[in-house]
Amino acid sequence: MTHSTSGRPVPDRALAGGGSLPLPALIALALAGFITILTEALPAGLLPEIAGSLSVSQSYAGQMATIYALGSLLAAIPLTSATQRLRRRPLLLFAIAGFALANSVTAISPFYGLTMVARFLAGTSAGLLWALLAGYAARLVPDHQKGKAIAIAMIGTPVALSIGVPAATFLGKAIGWGTCFGVLSAIAALLIVWISMKLPDFPGQAGARRSSLAAVLAMAGVRPILFVTLAFVLAHNLLYTYIAPFLRLAAVAGQVDAILLAFGLFSLVGIWIVGALIDRKPRALALLSSALFVLAAAMLGLWPASAPFVYAAIAIWGLAFGGAATLFQTALAHAAGDATDIAQSMLVTAWNLVIAGGGLLGGLLLDQAGADSFPPALRALLIPCLLVTWSARRHGFPSS
Repeated sequence: MTHSTSGRPVPDRALAGGGSLPLPALIALALAGFITILTEALPAGLLPEIAGSLSVSQSYAGQMATIYALGSLLAAIPLTSATQRLRRRPLLLFAIAGFALANSVTAISPFYGLTMVARFLAGTSAGLLWALLAGYAARLVPDHQKGKAIAIAMIGTPVALSIGVPAATFLGKAIGWGTCFGVLSAIAALLIVWISMKLPDFPGQAGARRSSLAAVLAMAGVRPILFVTLAFVLAHNLLYTYIAPFLRLAAVAGQVDAILLAFGLFSLVGIWIVGALIDRKPRALALLSSALFVLAAAMLGLWPASAPFVYAAIAIWGLAFGGAATLFQTALAHAAGDATDIAQSMLVTAWNLVIAGGGLLGGLLLDQAGADSFPPALRALLIPCLLVTWSARRHGFPSS
């Protein structure tokens, strides 16, 4: 039993429309994820414009991404732990309001320091929001639809990366980067209204049911899922961050935009496949995702100078990565049960750690061994990832 938007109790089955998915509510969650990813990634395509406007170097402007990730990293676990007792909808609205405020300040700020404070606020909002999304989506539907609901809620990420970021970068160059952040703020304000109208509220956890970090980490299946997430996403970020220098090996350095578009489009296909099958074949999908990424890494290692093989490997990588967040978050939701939000905050923290780790490890490999060292490094991460996924057949990545 939960509550309608008016506060009246309604059966859980009613939220799913008697078997159908509550699409307006799930799309609202997906749009929240879309705003989060776009807020995070937008500066990357507009660094020259941002640097010129704020009178700093491009390397300083690039730290807008760093401080955003730092805000997420530092906030996810403490904020999620501290807010376990709070009702879910007001908390979600609070996180989205943080984006509206941060992006508004970013849009009009003439000062680098103020802009960085706003970016840190956006990052803390992201840390809280990502910890809430999967659990919120799972509570909207019956158990047999949790995976599909989480997949829909997570679709904002590949859409933002494949379509939103290129479109916003083009728009930013045409009308100004500040205006783009203003548009994001306006979308966040409209989303607050949408969520207030379409999302049911849920209670937080009562004091006796609140979960400690140690207790959640000790739950069967949680540690294997977190390890697989770390290894898989570290491999992804290592390659994604340094894709441009790697592509020079295949003489396709001038096709980075096309490569990333192909990656994004196949990621959309990947999340569609995962969304369609995850409630029936969760273990098979997790194994297939890791195996496909291993295959892509092997192809990049065997034929790094062949443009056709590179494109094929990028497509396979996109298929593998597109549904990965949904797979890991769904597995964690099942493993953690009522402690899903705390477990998801651990995943958010791990995810942001490896974003930074991918940049650091990739930079070291590039400087010390060259871009051709990336495929062996990927295999060194992904083979243990595949083995742990295989071994976690009872807890972590079970058949259903």
